[in-house]
Amino acid sequence: MTEEGPPPAVVLRVRGVRKAFGARRVLRGADFTARAGQVVGVVGENGAGKTTLLRILSGDLPPDGGRVDLVGRYGYCPQQPVLDGELTVRQHLRLFQIAYRLPHLVRADRLLQTLSLAPYRDEPVKILSGGTQQKLNLVLALMHDPEVLLLDEPYQGFDWETYLRFWEITEDLKDRGRSVVIVSHLAHDTARLDMVYRLRDGLLHTGPAAAAE
Repeated sequence: MTEEGPPPAVVLRVRGVRKAFGARRVLRGADFTARAGQVVGVVGENGAGKTTLLRILSGDLPPDGGRVDLVGRYGYCPQQPVLDGELTVRQHLRLFQIAYRLPHLVRADRLLQTLSLAPYRDEPVKILSGGTQQKLNLVLALMHDPEVLLLDEPYQGFDWETYLRFWEITEDLKDRGRSVVIVSHLAHDTARLDMVYRLRDGLLHTGPAAAAE
C-alpha cells in the first residue's frame, strides 16, 4: 500500500472578501481556495457577483474588505475582450510580449495554431468575429504560462471545435500543475471541474451545482 503524498500547494486563497456598490452588497465574505493542478468553477445566476469576484482576484478592482493571496503569475481573461480594434493579432502579441517581458513568442504561436487563429495573424481585430476575438483574448491570458488562470465565461461565442480545444488546453494546464478558475452562469461542465462553488447571496457555497436558470 503506497502512502499518499501531501496535497498540492494552495496557489490562490480568498478570505472574507466583501464588496458593495452603494447600498448593494455584492460580496458579503467570499471564501475559497484553489490548489496547484486544480480546475475550480464558480457558478451563479447573472448578477450574482461572479465578475466582481474575478476582477478582485485579478487586482482590477479593490475589495472593501478581506484578503486575496495569489502565488506566482496570473492570467486574466475577462468576459468582454479588451482589445484594440485597430491593431492586428500579431501586434497584440508583440504588445503583450513586451508587457510580460517574454524572450520569444513560441508559446503564443503554438496557442494560435491550437485555436485555429494563425490565419488571422495579420488581420485587424475590428474585422474579426466575436468568437475569434475571444480566442485572442484567451491567447493573451495564456501566452506567459501563468501559474493561475482566471477566466470569465471563457468559451462564450466559441464553436464546438474551439470549445473542445479549450478543454484540451485546460487539461494540459492541469497536468502541468497550473490552477484554473472558471466563472460561469451555467454549471453544465461540472464533470470537468475538481471543485465547484456556487455564488449565492454574496457568499460561496461548496457542493453539487445544478445549472443556474
